Amino acid sequence: IPVIERVAKVVSLKEQVVDFPPQPVITKDNVTMQIDTVIYFQITDPKLYTYGVERPMAAIENLSVTTMRNIIGDMDLEQTLTSRDTINSQMRLLLDEATDPWGIKVNRVEVKNILPPPDIQSAMEKQMKAEREKREAVLRAEGQKQSQILVAEGEKEALILRADAAKEAAIREAEGKAEAILKVQQATAQALQLLNEANPNEQVIKLKSLEAFQAAADGRATKIIIPSELQGLAGLAASAKTVFETPDPASKPEA
Repeated sequence: IPVIERVAKVVSLKEQVVDFPPQPVITKDNVTMQIDTVIYFQITDPKLYTYGVERPMAAIENLSVTTMRNIIGDMDLEQTLTSRDTINSQMRLLLDEATDPWGIKVNRVEVKNILPPPDIQSAMEKQMKAEREKREAVLRAEGQKQSQILVAEGEKEALILRADAAKEAAIREAEGKAEAILKVQQATAQALQLLNEANPNEQVIKLKSLEAFQAAADGRATKIIIPSELQGLAGLAASAKTVFETPDPASKPEA
C-alpha cells in the first residue's frame, strides 16, 4: 500500500562468503596462536534476518570467534595443527544451530591459517628439518644395505657358477678317462678273443707274453724278471732281429 507500506531492506538469497580477520586463541597447553576463518552462509528467511538480530555480520563474527575459542581450548597445539577438518565440522554445526533463529544457514566453515608464535614456529621448523635429515639418513642407509646385499648376492652367484663349471669340467675329464680305459679294455678283450679263435700254438703264446713284458717296460730302466721258458724265445727273437738288421754283403757296391 503506497505511503503506508515500504520496503525495509533488500536481502540476497544467494550463498555469501565472509572472511574474518585472524583472532587470538589459546590452546589447552597454553599456546596463543592466530587463527582466521572463512564462513559460507545463506539467508533462508529474510524476515528473521532483518528483524531477528541487529547487525547480523557482526553477530556472526563474534559468534564464530567465541565458538572457535571454545573448540581450540579443548585441544593442545599438536591437535590444533593436525585437526583442521574436525575444527571445520564442529564450527559449522555450532554456528548453523546458533544462527538458525536469525534466518541464516551456515553451509561451510574453513580454517584458513593457523599461526603459532614465532618461537614455536622456529622450533617446529627445526624439528621438521631434523626429521627430514633422519629420513634421508635412513633412506641412504637402506640404499647402502641394499647395494651391499646385491653385491654379495652377485659374488655368491659367481662363486656358485665357478664351482659348477669346475665340477662339470672334473666330471667330463673323469668320464673321458673312464671312456679311454674302457676302450683300451675292450680292444684288449677283442685282441684276446681273436687270438683265442686263431688257436695259437705255444710259441705264439710265448711271443705274446714277451710283447707284454716289453710293453710293461715301456723303454724305461725297469728291471723285469723273465721266466726261464721265455728266455730262449727272447734269445731267438734277438737273433732274428740281428739277422734282419745285418746288411747283405752282396748288396754292397763294388770298389
